[in-house]
Amino acid sequence: MEFNEDFWNNKYANNKIGWDLGEVSPPLKAYFDQLENKDIRILIPGGGNSYEAEYLFNKGFKNVYVVDISEIALQNILDRVPNFPSSQLIHANFFELEETFDLVIEQTFFCAIHPELRTKYGVKMNAILQPQGKLVGLLFDAVLNEDHPPFGGNKNEYLAYFQSYFKIKRMEPCYNSFHNRKGMELFVKLEQK
Repeated sequence: MEFNEDFWNNKYANNKIGWDLGEVSPPLKAYFDQLENKDIRILIPGGGNSYEAEYLFNKGFKNVYVVDISEIALQNILDRVPNFPSSQLIHANFFELEETFDLVIEQTFFCAIHPELRTKYGVKMNAILQPQGKLVGLLFDAVLNEDHPPFGGNKNEYLAYFQSYFKIKRMEPCYNSFHNRKGMELFVKLEQK
């Protein structure tokens, strides 16, 4: 099965979005709350309804971008946050992005792409981050589905994708996960080499 635009639009149109917490993930909220430089360029790939983008934008971060293959998901953000700059909601395939960012936030995107694309994900993250840029977020530390998203994984697998490009600052079990993800997430903070 191909996880293309129609696949994801269908998920949003039919509200089959079990990954959507309906709020900012607590570990990411805690990370955002300690960020001081509100001028950094932040990308949330495969951001979906992106409560993270809304939270950051409302805290005064004006260079927040969301890229998603689903136009419906991006429209959902505008419906909730009408003053969010529509030019920063990018309707595209993440792997075709040309822009660069200081910080990329990982929140259920990695687990949504086909596992065959995981090596390409590491390469692309390295390419779109500014020097010393950071990739921060959550990765599932669990066996999930084999034939459809979300796809699981583990720390050893993730290290293989990222060690060539990033200094691993943190990759450890998350202590403050959302209740239905407790014991299933790693908090990840990677810095470009």
